[in-house]
Amino acid sequence: MQQPLQQTKDPEIANSSVSFASPLKLLLLHLICGLGLSSAFWVALHFYSLTLIQNPARTLLIVWAVEASVVIPIYSLFRRNPDQCSYVKAVARGILGLPAGALVNAFGAIVLGAPVGIQHFTKTIHWSLLMSVFTFTPAACVFGSSWTDWHRVFAHTKPIGCTDFMICLPAYGAVIGAWFGAWPMPLDWERQWQEWPICVTYGAILGYLVGMVLSFGLAIFHNRRKHEKWD
Repeated sequence: MQQPLQQTKDPEIANSSVSFASPLKLLLLHLICGLGLSSAFWVALHFYSLTLIQNPARTLLIVWAVEASVVIPIYSLFRRNPDQCSYVKAVARGILGLPAGALVNAFGAIVLGAPVGIQHFTKTIHWSLLMSVFTFTPAACVFGSSWTDWHRVFAHTKPIGCTDFMICLPAYGAVIGAWFGAWPMPLDWERQWQEWPICVTYGAILGYLVGMVLSFGLAIFHNRRKHEKWD
């Protein structure tokens, strides 16, 4: 008698038709995004003689603009339901998600104590846009308006595959890193890098990079467990 099909299918496939992201593809994606980030700082320094400490607003403008031009096209390749959602539509979702995520990040930063005022407005806007590139925009490209996926990944923290890992862990890393980066701000060391949002940005970037490494490690672990179950 033929046994029924196993119920333990690959959840990444069973949940929804997402463009498959293997650990190797995830590593390549993160390497490209990391190179985009480093290239942005290189462009700011060598073409405009800007550093984050000396001119945070203009430097952040260059960094988020360059990184967004890398993140949106590459994450759109892993869009949900690629048969129903074109690549151009996924890119458009990422572009629309960028300012929406910036509003969420700016509101959260202000609630948690970020300085408010005309002199900080431009810096806060550009920092929020960079944080949106790290946190909100990738999910907008991949999931679009799928509330189920957003809620599962960010509210319940239940990633089910490589695609989820490459979205949620760098995002969580950026937020946690920004929170730790804010700790030196109230201290009376009188260092220029303590000003908003310099140390917070450094913390967010460090957390973002750590999240990339962790997502790759968990993707390999998830892939091995999946193959063990199939065997």
